[in-house]
Amino acid sequence: MKKFLASALVALSPALVLAQTAAKPAAAPAPAAKPAPKAAPKKAAPSPSRTEIKSTANQMATGMMAAEAALSPEEVALGERVHVGRVPCELGAFVTVEADPKSPGYFNVETRGLKYRMFPVLSRTGAIRLEDQRTGAIWLQLANKSMLMDQRAGKRLADECMSPDQAAVAQALKVNPAPSLLDAPPAARAASAAASATQPSVVVQPAGMPSAPSAAAVVPLPPASAPAGAASAPQ
Repeated sequence: MKKFLASALVALSPALVLAQTAAKPAAAPAPAAKPAPKAAPKKAAPSPSRTEIKSTANQMATGMMAAEAALSPEEVALGERVHVGRVPCELGAFVTVEADPKSPGYFNVETRGLKYRMFPVLSRTGAIRLEDQRTGAIWLQLANKSMLMDQRAGKRLADECMSPDQAAVAQALKVNPAPSLLDAPPAARAASAAASATQPSVVVQPAGMPSAPSAAAVVPLPPASAPAGAASAPQ
């Protein structure tokens, strides 16, 4: 009997151990790690105020105006003769020339999306010449037409541009063309013809040819002798 009870206890001991283990309360979970503190956001650099932007723009404009104020009185006077407005050109193109009221003598020239800042330059030919030193563009104004040229590229950007005044001059030149520089003026031709009429004509004798004898030096030849047996001519 004792052996039976001992064997039963040995067989039941694992079950008792499992029961005691299950009866124990479950262990509490480990506390979660605290989140790291968030970094403070960086402050953005303060943007310039409108007052600062306006002040900078005014300073730049003042500097540009000071640099553009170096035109001579002759150049300013030449700029007053420039035709302004929308000037039509050949092939349907046009050039817009606008004077800058804040900078006398300076012009804003535009064509086909191209913009130029030009000022007058004195020319010996009498033509009105505007230049943009930054780009090398030239606006050349003649009496009957104007043209826009790219001096650095060596090409014309617009040609046969005519304001109303230039169109009138071009039409007048078609009716009464200007005399060629190779043609002498009519007064000079008339004076030359009158001088030729009063001067004796001079005959130039070519070299190697005998000169013609004068009337005093002409000697008559003797008559040819009559043939033998012929009757003499009556006296």
